[in-house]
Amino acid sequence: MMKNILTLILFFALYVSLIAQQSPKKNYSKLNINCKTCHTCDVPTKTDPCLVTCPRDKMTTVYQSADKTPETIVLDQLVNSYGPVYFPHKAHAQMAEMGGGCESCHHHNTSGPILKCSSCHETSRKRGDIGIPDLKAAYHRLCIDCHREWSHNVSCNTCHVPKKDLKNVKDEKAQKKYYSKNYPIILEPSKIVFKTNYEKGNLVTFYHNEHNNKFGLTCTSCHKNESCATCHDLSKNSNTKEKTITVTKSNSDNHKKCSSCHQIENNCSMCHQDKVAEPFNHGKQTGWALNRFHINLSCAACHGEKLPYKKLDTKCISCHKNWNNETFKHSITGLQLNEIHSQLSCEDCHTNNNYSAKTTCNGCHDNYSFPKQVPGKIVGKLN
Repeated sequence: MMKNILTLILFFALYVSLIAQQSPKKNYSKLNINCKTCHTCDVPTKTDPCLVTCPRDKMTTVYQSADKTPETIVLDQLVNSYGPVYFPHKAHAQMAEMGGGCESCHHHNTSGPILKCSSCHETSRKRGDIGIPDLKAAYHRLCIDCHREWSHNVSCNTCHVPKKDLKNVKDEKAQKKYYSKNYPIILEPSKIVFKTNYEKGNLVTFYHNEHNNKFGLTCTSCHKNESCATCHDLSKNSNTKEKTITVTKSNSDNHKKCSSCHQIENNCSMCHQDKVAEPFNHGKQTGWALNRFHINLSCAACHGEKLPYKKLDTKCISCHKNWNNETFKHSITGLQLNEIHSQLSCEDCHTNNNYSAKTTCNGCHDNYSFPKQVPGKIVGKLN
């Protein structure tokens, strides 16, 4: 008898719980909702709930460049046991460009403006439509999966500062310092050496910092449709500027990113060597060493913005098309021409307008050679 009473009580409690989640205007038993509506596995658990991906792909959204987004957004609508969260929005927007973009978080925006999460997600859990998570659930569904993927352990203090610690954490700067123990700094690699099974050269040296800083590539130039864990997996990455990676992917996957800029067909030795390669040297790799006038220029200044960079010839006139004896200030080369030579045409001394070649005096003088004889006054460092 007692067992039947306990069963009845438990059944009644479960019934009241289900009714509490439903809107009095809707009958969810008729909406064909089952476990698979929200979970992708048969046995969801607290640590692995197997939640389905929100259907954002077909929803219209507002796209905005990451550089134009706010640096930080303060999330303070759910302040209770914890203080506000200073969310580094721009950093996440930049990372999102390598994956799903704005719609990774924002959805249901038509022509704008971008709506706050609280515009649709209630701060209270007393909602009628179980298909729309409350604000707390929406935040956690967006954040936890990515953070767990690369940190492998997510606790409340990963993002939230307990109220007992708020006296020392009153702004974004202080919060970053507080989080430093939860978010180890991931250093951008300067050099990555890939070990391959190619017999004629098993080492491929990739200077990561050169491609970013010198060649002007952005993260999205190479990293697309990738998760945060590709670069930020704490169990695989170490805080070192130089890394060695053993290649396990197929040749087609490994070459795909490089071939968009480099001509790799029948040119294996360009990357594959028996030893670690030196950094890029313009003189060795192109046959034209950069002088003091070009050494500080960006690659795009001469080769254009479009990748891969176009090949140039070594004739200065190819870029400096308007050079002549009237428009060019010769003293910038370290040599101020005297009155006689300043009246000459450039090609009288620079044959075929080739300013990189050695200057010739034979057109006017016998037994004259530069710089033994100088057609003017030296006022600076000569090329």
